[in-house]
Amino acid sequence: IKPLTMAAGIDAGVVTANTTYDDKGVRVVNTKRIANFDGKSRGVVAVQEILNQSLNTGTMFVMERLGKERFREYFKAFGLGEETGIDLPNESVGDLRNLNSPRDIEYATASFGQGISMTPIATIRALASLANGGVLVTPHVVKRTEYSLGLPREFVPTNEKRVLKKETSEEISRMLTVVVDKALLGGTLKMEHYSIAAKTGTAQLVEDGGYSKTDYLHTFFGYFPSYDPKFIVFLAIKNPRGEAYASHTLSAPFMQITKFLLNYYEIPPDR
Repeated sequence: IKPLTMAAGIDAGVVTANTTYDDKGVRVVNTKRIANFDGKSRGVVAVQEILNQSLNTGTMFVMERLGKERFREYFKAFGLGEETGIDLPNESVGDLRNLNSPRDIEYATASFGQGISMTPIATIRALASLANGGVLVTPHVVKRTEYSLGLPREFVPTNEKRVLKKETSEEISRMLTVVVDKALLGGTLKMEHYSIAAKTGTAQLVEDGGYSKTDYLHTFFGYFPSYDPKFIVFLAIKNPRGEAYASHTLSAPFMQITKFLLNYYEIPPDR
């Protein structure tokens, strides 16, 4: 979710990739302690490090620059709390009700994905807008429906809407490419001839009204090639054992899928 917060900040003009902030490692909001995954301070760093190192206090900084109202407007525009309109039955919806609260804590935690919920299809739809030039699209499964009587019906994309400027899409794609090239597993996933934009997610599962100290949801999303994407991939694994972070559980399967798709569909290199 951090890339969505970052994209909103860039789009609104309150931060750029060169903006710096003083990362203290821990913040207290409405008496609640919020920390980076390791609780450590980074000092004065560029906001690129928010994505590189997945810094919770960093996304809080971006959210505060936006302000509550604009932050809420962007997250609702991303469609996280509504049906996507996918052509499958019984679609569920996410829950953004905490963003109707006046409390600072709700916005602080939402900036990195806690306190709100979203379905996988709504999540990947929102993230795809980062790759789609800032346009939110309606996902679909069926390309063409044929009937025993009457003419076939072709799928025609509808309800597309712009949620980010094209320039924002290009900048957040560049920042997410830096994540893969330099930060994710020490830059070991960088492909010589293909650009990949990606980000991991490691979230505590909820139990008994609070967050678990032992159980997690790992997610990984990426699109490629970064500046003319043909594919977006979203992976999730609930309660993995033996590894604490999604970078260690999902990087390998993501790269296997990426290399297969690039090879199978003969996607030309972009660098």
